[in-house]
Amino acid sequence: MHTNKYLDMDLLRFTTAGSVDDGKSTLIGRLLFDSKSIFEDQLEAVESSSKRKGLDHIDLSLLTDGLKAEREQGITIDVAYRYFATPKRKFIIADTPGHIQYTRNMVTGASTANLAIILIDARKGVLEQTCRHSYIASLLKIPHLVVCINKMDLVDYKEEVFEKIVHDFDNFSSKLEVVDINYIPISALKGDNVVDKSKNMDWYHGQTLLYLLEHIHIGSDYNHIDCRFPVQYVIRPHSDEHHDYRGYAGRIAGGVFRVADKVKVLPGGFTSTIKTIDFFNQSLKEAYPPMSVTLTLSDDIDISRGDIIVRENNVPQLGQDIDMMMCWFNPKKMNPAGKYFLRHNTKEGKCMVKEVRYKVDINTMQRNETDKDVCMNDIARVLIRTTFPLCFDSYRKNRITGSVILMDEGTNETVAAGMIV
Repeated sequence: MHTNKYLDMDLLRFTTAGSVDDGKSTLIGRLLFDSKSIFEDQLEAVESSSKRKGLDHIDLSLLTDGLKAEREQGITIDVAYRYFATPKRKFIIADTPGHIQYTRNMVTGASTANLAIILIDARKGVLEQTCRHSYIASLLKIPHLVVCINKMDLVDYKEEVFEKIVHDFDNFSSKLEVVDINYIPISALKGDNVVDKSKNMDWYHGQTLLYLLEHIHIGSDYNHIDCRFPVQYVIRPHSDEHHDYRGYAGRIAGGVFRVADKVKVLPGGFTSTIKTIDFFNQSLKEAYPPMSVTLTLSDDIDISRGDIIVRENNVPQLGQDIDMMMCWFNPKKMNPAGKYFLRHNTKEGKCMVKEVRYKVDINTMQRNETDKDVCMNDIARVLIRTTFPLCFDSYRKNRITGSVILMDEGTNETVAAGMIV
């Protein structure tokens, strides 16, 4: 059987954040260019465009900066996703805008990321925006941060400039919940330490950015301890061949499920054992995140979309009062006692806002308990009440079962994303 080698490769999702003109587009362009991930015709277009601008080098930012032109035409682009692959790994880049009015876009782009690249201009050092982006990365529990100190060519590749920024960022990040931080001095424009080792910074003995992206360990980013399987779809083929088949399809959100495991279905509370784990036309002995599989159980239990299959002795929290950190997405501010539509994994239903506890000033990380008006791009601690029991974990324990989105009942627009505390 012929399998595509790309299907078996690890996928790393990462997001880039930095203030305006820190060189995000150039960095992504450099990654794509030096890892030979762009097509000839794209390269030719960029080369001729660079010549038209009178530049003596290829302006790699043009590979991603189609966005700017599109903004000028009045089209808003939230997050641009770029895909590339090397022989070691596949990558999806979420390129998010740097301005404060795009906080919600950064939250969207970063919510599924394994890693965030925070860009710092070597001449400017740690800015308010650097702190804001890092705070959002820690709020979203992105497991790995890579701080790229860019434009080292403009500070003569001096080691002390790099060391000072590392020291400043270390001081600030001690307040954040980020476990793994790496620092790399780079020049995206000249290509130092992006894909190839820099000859200009022999004092730096660490890895290049691409090497780090290819080798950083992401297997343990998923929760492999707490078994969680939200049911997305019940499969009943009704064919002669599979007359009695009843399978539950979904994507594993946590833990390792094995055939013959004892499981419990929530919110009903019925128990059974796993009979088979099916994946396309093959049967598996075990499955783990982020695999999408179909489970069949030994007993005929009434299970529907939105139920969750867990281990008997390890169950999520069950409740209707949800305490969460929330980022508000909508231009209309939040109605303090408003009713909204809530989606959690595969379950949907109504909820109402019970209380706004405080807002967070994301530049200073201070709590504001007097101003309770939650407007677009605000981040607030909010208590909501659902009309149905919700099976959830804290976001810290599981990013999938610990997140919710709120929607406007009338327009169906997504108005907020929440991380359960």
